Amino acid sequence: MSMLQQYRQIEDTIRELSEKLKSLSNDEKLKKEIEFEKKLAALMEQYGKSVKDVIAIIDPDNKISAPVRTTSAPAKRARRVKQYKNPHTGEVIKTKGGNHKELKAWKEKYGADTVESWATILD
Repeated sequence: MSMLQQYRQIEDTIRELSEKLKSLSNDEKLKKEIEFEKKLAALMEQYGKSVKDVIAIIDPDNKISAPVRTTSAPAKRARRVKQYKNPHTGEVIKTKGGNHKELKAWKEKYGADTVESWATILD
């Protein structure tokens, strides 16, 4: 894009934004909001209050501005303790996961399905 094209494009953008600004400045709703903001700021200054103070007065339980969770990750369920009892040796292992040295040895020796059949879930 040439400098001249870029200049004219920026000029057009400025013209469009100026027109939007003029139309907004004539809007009665905007005028009322600006007036309200000025009066509120003057009132807060008169009483020495900040925006946080005003919010605390208007919404003490923070119900209005409380963040709304729209997308939340599903909560992970806590792992349950499993107790494995080896019927050959009578040994007992309690674990929440399968990353246990002795349990791995049993699974290697007797097979994973067999060892899992020895498990009972503790609450």
